[in-house]
Amino acid sequence: MDNTVVDLETLHALYENRAQGDEMDSITKHIKSAKDKEDAKPLDKPFLYQISQISNFSERVFCILFQSTFHECITSILRKIQILQRVCKTLQSSKCVLQVLGLVLAFGNFMNGGNRSRGQADGFTLDILPKLKDVKSSDNSQSLLSYIVAYYLRHFDEDAGRETCVYPLPEPQDLFQASQMKFDDFQRDLRKLRKDLNCSAETEKVCKLSSEENLQPFKDKMDEFLKTELEMQEKQLADTQKFMELSVSFSVKPKAGEKEVSPSTLFSVWHEFSTDFKDQWKKHNKLMLQEVKMAEESFKQARQKPSYNVTPKHATGIV
Repeated sequence: MDNTVVDLETLHALYENRAQGDEMDSITKHIKSAKDKEDAKPLDKPFLYQISQISNFSERVFCILFQSTFHECITSILRKIQILQRVCKTLQSSKCVLQVLGLVLAFGNFMNGGNRSRGQADGFTLDILPKLKDVKSSDNSQSLLSYIVAYYLRHFDEDAGRETCVYPLPEPQDLFQASQMKFDDFQRDLRKLRKDLNCSAETEKVCKLSSEENLQPFKDKMDEFLKTELEMQEKQLADTQKFMELSVSFSVKPKAGEKEVSPSTLFSVWHEFSTDFKDQWKKHNKLMLQEVKMAEESFKQARQKPSYNVTPKHATGIV
C-alpha cells in the first residue's frame, strides 16, 4: 500500500461505516475475478480495498480517533487549570502583590492611628479590599484606593510612567474565570476522561495480532500516549490543591453552606478589587507617562537653546 495520507474525518467515516460491507465485497469480488480474466479492467487505486488490508484496521482507527477526541477534552480542562495555577502563584508569591497589600495595611493603620484596637493591626480580611474605593478624602476629591495606587507607582514601580510598566496584580479576566470554576466539575470531568482512557483492550489486540513489521510505530505511540495522559491527570489533580493552600494563607473561611472554601468565595473579592485597582492604575500611569514626556521635552528644548560666550574685559576696560 502506498503512503496515502488520511485525515481524521475520513478515518472517522471509515470507522463508522466499517460494518457496511456491500461496497467492499463488490471490490473484493472484482479483484479476485480479474485475476482470471485477461481483458479485465483494473481498478484505479482501490482505496477502500487497500485500507481493508491493514491488520486490525478497526482497532487502529478507534485508537487514533480516541487520541484526537481525548486531546480536545483534556485541553479544555488544562486551560482552566492553568489559569487557576497562574492566579494562585501570583497571589501567593508575587512581590508586587505583597507590596500592594502592605500599603493597604500601612495606610489603614495610619488612618486608625488613634484607635488602639484598629490602629495597630497585623493584618486584615480580604473583604476590605473592594471597599477601599469608597473611603474618600476630607474634600471628597480622592479615594483611598486612588491614593494607594498613586503611591505604589511613585515609590515601588521603577517602570511607572513608561510603556514597559507591568500591571502588578492578576488580571481581572483571569480572576473572573477562576471565580467561576468548581472543583466538583474538575473531578467529574477528570473521572470521565480516566474512564474513557480505556482503549488498552484495542491496543493490546493490535499488538498481539499484528506482525512485527506492522507493529511499529503504533505500539510505541500508544504506550507513550496512555502513560503520558495518566501522569498528566494525576499532576492536574495535585495542582488544584494549591488553591487550598492559598485560601489558608489568606485565612479565608467557607461561606454558610460550604464545606470548603470555593474559588468563587476567594476570587470574587480579588476580581472586584483588581478591576477597581486597574482602572486607577491606568489613570495614574497615563498621567505619569505624560509627566515623563513633558520633562523629556523640556530637557530637549533646554539643550537646543543657543549658548552665549562672554568675552572678558582687559584691565584698560577696552574689550
